[in-house]
Amino acid sequence: MNKKCSIVLDDHQKLADLCGFNDSNLKIIETLLGSNVYTTGNELHFSSDDLKKQDQFKKIIIKLEEYCSKGCILSPDLINGIYSGITFHESSGNNSELNNKNELENLELVIPGSTKRVYPKSYNQVSLLNKFNNFDIIFAVGPAGTGKTYLAVAKALSEVLQKKKRKLILTRPVVEAGESLGFLPGDLTQKINPYLRPLYDAMESLISFETITKLEESRIIEIAPLAYMRGRSLSDSFIILDEAQNTTREQMKMFLTRIAEGSKAVITGDITQIDIPNKKKSGLIHAINILKDVKEIGFSFLSSEDVMRNKLIKKIIEAYDKEE
Repeated sequence: MNKKCSIVLDDHQKLADLCGFNDSNLKIIETLLGSNVYTTGNELHFSSDDLKKQDQFKKIIIKLEEYCSKGCILSPDLINGIYSGITFHESSGNNSELNNKNELENLELVIPGSTKRVYPKSYNQVSLLNKFNNFDIIFAVGPAGTGKTYLAVAKALSEVLQKKKRKLILTRPVVEAGESLGFLPGDLTQKINPYLRPLYDAMESLISFETITKLEESRIIEIAPLAYMRGRSLSDSFIILDEAQNTTREQMKMFLTRIAEGSKAVITGDITQIDIPNKKKSGLIHAINILKDVKEIGFSFLSSEDVMRNKLIKKIIEAYDKEE
């Protein structure tokens, strides 16, 4: 019979908040730790004789208590984020990038004026958010659904709205896949908008449309095709180059050399979805190869294990990976 680890909570309201509706929070913790979590009276119990799992359980509950005290809603994202922070710290040991820091609080993204809180949901997302804090140029590479663009946009909005950066610049290469841009209806702006729509989607999930409009009108947020970056010097800005796998080598070099004093740049891409004619000449692959030994640049590689959109998406990505 498994031994159990127990935690006594004197505050019944806090206990109810920790458990969640129909014990939904306890079920999430059970899934993460692989053992039964239940209550008797004012006590929380964890049925496992694994000392490491018991320690993780205690750490999760302590953190959740802290967030309850702050009036935070205990969402699945928060619980997963706490667990990811704990396991990242354990796996990294004394050389942890997060050593001597409060893992989750350093990685929680607070966006002024928004009720949305963003937390990492996997080991690699913890690592990526940590690199946002420690490097000025970061490459985030991984398949669709791993959160690389979403996390980059969330971090950028947090920095800009806290006035840590003067401007947010979002850019993508315009690649004609299947249809010629010249044959699409509308003026240049209307032709380009579909390419930039995913960046708007990420922003709109974090802040209101009205806020985005105001920031665009005041030119605090700028969204433009990569070709529009040529000849510019981008200082004191947070810059995101999305879909970077579709850049040429020349475009990637041009972009990287636009980054000026006080700026942070995040380059995101998926090397399995290259749409340019000569895939071997992808600017993203080339940049990774020639810059991998530059210690001042952060590299974060996500995989199907980090896919958070839908479990089915993860299976689809794995099936295509096997086929290739």
